Amino acid sequence: MSSTVIIIPSRLGAKRFPNKPLKVIRKKEMILHVYNLAVKSGVGEVLVATPDKSISELITKNGGKSFISEKFHETGTDRVFEAFKTFYSSKPKIIINLQGDMPNLNPDSISYLSLHLNKGLCDVATLASSLKKNGEIHDNNIVKVVTKNDLKKSQFSEALDFKREINETKNKFVYHHIGIYGFTSEALMRYVNLKRSKLELERNLEQMRALENDMKIHVGYVKSNPLSIDTEEDFLEVKKVMEI
Repeated sequence: MSSTVIIIPSRLGAKRFPNKPLKVIRKKEMILHVYNLAVKSGVGEVLVATPDKSISELITKNGGKSFISEKFHETGTDRVFEAFKTFYSSKPKIIINLQGDMPNLNPDSISYLSLHLNKGLCDVATLASSLKKNGEIHDNNIVKVVTKNDLKKSQFSEALDFKREINETKNKFVYHHIGIYGFTSEALMRYVNLKRSKLELERNLEQMRALENDMKIHVGYVKSNPLSIDTEEDFLEVKKVMEI
């Protein structure tokens, strides 16, 4: 077992877009696209953590590894932690929580994140890209991250805030947040033992729990802008891009 693992939490019961892991793009289920790009990154062992037998069977049928988790978790990170603790016996030093709804993520982005996290400079590392369209700044489905420094110059910078609604005039360095997180094992264990924070609940953003408890989050800049699929409209947009 490698010291770095990628754990992909995936379930069929998403309220906004049920059964999305099994939606097909280019003759392949979305969760398989994500699993394959995680393997292609070469970062470490890849595991899908899911409460759903159909997802688990699909992964294992295609030569992958899966873990049947508890059905109910408050957050995806809790599901990742269960797999880390139970499947991996809490042994990996770096855990990458890769969302199962980004089938067009560049595998190099995962490698980039892992390399930074292994430097020991932060508790949590994540990624961001430029806000591509004027409408994105006002789209509450797109999470924005505010950083201390210009990511295009520094590559990685400390995260100051994560928001869905943002005032451009008050925040200098604002980017399109990409939903992938790398944790040190110590940070992951600390995170899941913290109570859900005020802003985490208000904004429905897990990362606010870390910020509100003085955990250091570093954000890395990538040029690609993968879209997280939260709705059927998102799915059709990604499907169109990937099937060109």
